[in-house]
Amino acid sequence: MQDSSDHRTEIRDFLASRRAKITPGQAGLPTGVRRRVPGLRREEVAVLAGVSTEWYTRLEKGHISGVSEDVLAAVAHALQLDEDERTYLFDLARAARPARRTPSRRKDVEVPPRIQWMLGSITMSAAFVRNGRLDVIAHNALARALHAPMFDSRTTDKRGRPNFARYHFLDPGSQDFFVDWDAGAAATVALLRAEAGREPHDRALRELIGELSTLSADFRTMWAAHDVRIRHEGVKRLEHPEVGLLELTYQSLDLPVSRRAAHDLSLYTAEPGSTSEERLKLLASLAATPVQTTEPTDRLH
Repeated sequence: MQDSSDHRTEIRDFLASRRAKITPGQAGLPTGVRRRVPGLRREEVAVLAGVSTEWYTRLEKGHISGVSEDVLAAVAHALQLDEDERTYLFDLARAARPARRTPSRRKDVEVPPRIQWMLGSITMSAAFVRNGRLDVIAHNALARALHAPMFDSRTTDKRGRPNFARYHFLDPGSQDFFVDWDAGAAATVALLRAEAGREPHDRALRELIGELSTLSADFRTMWAAHDVRIRHEGVKRLEHPEVGLLELTYQSLDLPVSRRAAHDLSLYTAEPGSTSEERLKLLASLAATPVQTTEPTDRLH
């Protein structure tokens, strides 16, 4: 279970990091006063939120348990939080409430056969299901072929399942595969940060974050930024070892596999008529040809 002091630290660092990003001008406050830092002061956030400075200071020290939703909404508005950041703040508040019983360890959920059938019926888009820890727990043939370097990486688990975060930060080859590595890595960390707020008692998640923090300086730096991302969509460029450069659009959709855990269905496709579409079609044809596969060796544990 997560230590209460760790939880207070997360709340403190998150609120302080958001406060530091807002200039007085952006908040509609006078800008002529000399400042040691560019962001807002605690007393200014308190005024904007309609609470006392002492109260906001206590909140920023991590004492969020029992705070009403109306007050949290006022603080979120004062700090100009976006929708994902606001959701994360409310998740932190929910997690801080005294538990009526000891939280049980969350178990992995097996993907129902109907989901795998659906994935298999998708032939011209790479489609896969990932959990909140960014494990790929189901996929179609094209998704396997598209992300072959990640599936073949020694960062996969004992079941051969890849994890986007472990591949990003623990396999040097990821910097060749992901053309925009920095942006992808930052998004990966922000997704894990949102999951940590949503599932603070997930031991496997905490172990993953601990592993990445220990082994990757890049992860430690990005984790300390406290950026949050819940929705995952945009354009991704991949340097594929078989077909070359691919520029793909991707979209993630909520998939209600389980009531207790978050799962996303992710789809990668190419613009019609583009070079990337031709290369994706070639990759799809290669994926449709049965090949002898081998298990990755020397996995990281």
